Amino acid sequence: MIHLDHRDSRPIYEQIADAFRRQIETGVLTAGERLPSVRELSAMLTINPNTIQRAYRELENGGWIESAAGKGSFVAHRSGGADTARKLRSFDEAVRELLLQGVSPAELIDRIKQAGGADNA
Repeated sequence: MIHLDHRDSRPIYEQIADAFRRQIETGVLTAGERLPSVRELSAMLTINPNTIQRAYRELENGGWIESAAGKGSFVAHRSGGADTARKLRSFDEAVRELLLQGVSPAELIDRIKQAGGADNA
């Protein structure tokens, strides 16, 4: 479900939020689907419930999930505009990861131009 990398420089709550965003983007989690409770996920990952709560709050603020008092947190229904923004955030994350792995910005630009066809050059 969620893999935490303690060598990652990002805070744990960010890793959790990113993992849920990826699962939503790829369709692993669908609109209306219930997420584990803070307590359940805290026990599964053996981390402080406050960390889970912070990740859920970040996801809710970003429109990724919706919380209902006494019922839990659910994947939000997203509109087309939000879907485009989500895809661009995913792209940004991929670019950051590739840059960290040593791929140069020029190589990324060339790849984007190739993927878009010669008329985009």
